[in-house]
Amino acid sequence: MSVTREGGWYPLMLSADLETGTVAGSAVPGRDLAVWRDGQGRAHVWEDRCPHRGMRLSLGFVREGALACLYHGWRFGAEGRCVHIPAHPDLAPPGTIRTVPLPVAERHGLVWASVGAAGAQPEGDPAMEAAAWLPVRSVRIEAPWRDVARAVGMPEGRRAAVLDRDVDGRVLAALLPVGAGACMLHLLAAAPAGVERLHDLADWGRDVRSRAEERAGRACLAGIVA
Repeated sequence: MSVTREGGWYPLMLSADLETGTVAGSAVPGRDLAVWRDGQGRAHVWEDRCPHRGMRLSLGFVREGALACLYHGWRFGAEGRCVHIPAHPDLAPPGTIRTVPLPVAERHGLVWASVGAAGAQPEGDPAMEAAAWLPVRSVRIEAPWRDVARAVGMPEGRRAAVLDRDVDGRVLAALLPVGAGACMLHLLAAAPAGVERLHDLADWGRDVRSRAEERAGRACLAGIVA
C-alpha cells in the first residue's frame, strides 16, 4: 500500500506536533478524525465521534492511558473499547461500545492513517527511507492539493515525495487533502539541517501558500465572471 497515491495512506500531521497525552483534530476526505498519543507514546487515529452522543473526541482529553470524551467523560482504551463510564463507575461497559479506529503508522517523521483495510504498512519513495527527517512546519493552504503538489514540484498523482529543492539538501513534502479546496502541506528537512536551513524552508512553505492561494483566488474569480 502506497503513501504517495490516491486511496493509500494519508499524512495527517508531524509526529513532533503530537505530544504524549494530547489529542488533536484532523481529517481525510469525507471523514473527521481524532488523533491522540497515549502514555506509552503510541499514536491512535479514530473517527472523531463519541459513540455515546456524537461529541467530537478531538475536544476530549487523555487520562489514565485512555481518551475521554469531553461531554460525559466516557473513556475509551487504546483498542477503541469503552473502559469507564463516570456516571456508573462500578459498571463494566459492554464490549459493543466502541469507537472506530483507523490503521495508523508513524514513518518519516509523520503520523499516517489509512482509510482502507489494515495490514500493509505505508511505503513510498525509497529516498524517504534513506534519511532522518527533521520537522519544519505544517501549513494550511486554501487551494486544491493537486495544485499545491504541482507548485512544489511533486510527481503527478503523489501526495508525498522527496524534493531536491536546492543544493542545501533534500525536503520531504507531504500533502493532506482536507476538502475540495484546501490541504495541509507538511515539510521536513533531511538531517543534518541547521536553524537557518529550517527557517528558510519554513519561509518557503509560507511562500508556497501565498502563491497557491493567489492562484486559487484568481481561478475562483474567473469562474464567477464567466
